Amino acid sequence: MNLEDFGMDTVTLAGTLPAKLTAMRAAGFGQVMLSARDFVADPGGEAAAIAAVRASGLRVTGFQVLRDFEGLSGHLHAYKIDIAKGMLEMCHAAGSKLLLACSSTSAHASEDPEFLARDLRKLAMLAIPFDIRIAYEALSWGRTINQYPQAWEIIERADRTNLGLALDSFHMLATGFSLDGLDYVSPEKIFLVQLADFMWRETRSPEERINTARHFRVFPGEGVHGEEVAELVRSLDRMGYRGDYSFEVFNDDYLQLPPPLVAERARRSVKWLTDHVSRRSLPLRRGAVKR
Repeated sequence: MNLEDFGMDTVTLAGTLPAKLTAMRAAGFGQVMLSARDFVADPGGEAAAIAAVRASGLRVTGFQVLRDFEGLSGHLHAYKIDIAKGMLEMCHAAGSKLLLACSSTSAHASEDPEFLARDLRKLAMLAIPFDIRIAYEALSWGRTINQYPQAWEIIERADRTNLGLALDSFHMLATGFSLDGLDYVSPEKIFLVQLADFMWRETRSPEERINTARHFRVFPGEGVHGEEVAELVRSLDRMGYRGDYSFEVFNDDYLQLPPPLVAERARRSVKWLTDHVSRRSLPLRRGAVKR
């Protein structure tokens, strides 16, 4: 199975960064979504982590995650600017062309869309010298922005070429899952699509969404929203999206299993997707899928 344009997130796997990368590569994946923690937690430091990524041969899908950036003022805003600069430097060093930023949950953040757009515009400008794009994601428990149509509205207000949308199927499912808003999104402004499912139909409160998102996600085909995830991929293909897909699966049980076993589950999930979505709707364009 050719998975060169499909990726996994390191947060899904236990063990060291080299062990995670080896398991992904052995399962046939061609790219990896990195976390800042992969670098700062590496016993050999940032240089060793970068060397491991380069040695793996995996393309870096993106780097995560900048939190609670937009809508702040005064010393809080200045603090987050410094954090953003540090994240951008790490992102660049990792060989990533994409930094993921998720919508703010801070009680100190403004709800004014103009303020939010202003800060995302500034973040995009900070990223230009590094040749990095910013993918803005609506957290389903975000204070003001918690659905992807709202995130798209802020992105349009900010109006920067290197600022686009990150779609996460979990957060879409957690807030009611409607694809209607995709009709208003430009496909070239979708910078990343992250796929996951979970094991129950509803998350009734922000607290339940947070708990489910951080501990109980599963791969597509393992949960109860498989048809919705497949329809999301079909819809993205119909609208012309040709970018990256990545599994973002936070699961406490997976962290107790050897990385190769979990990576194999991810590989089976891609096969499940190929069985439920027309072949051209998946990013498997460098070779035929072998059954």
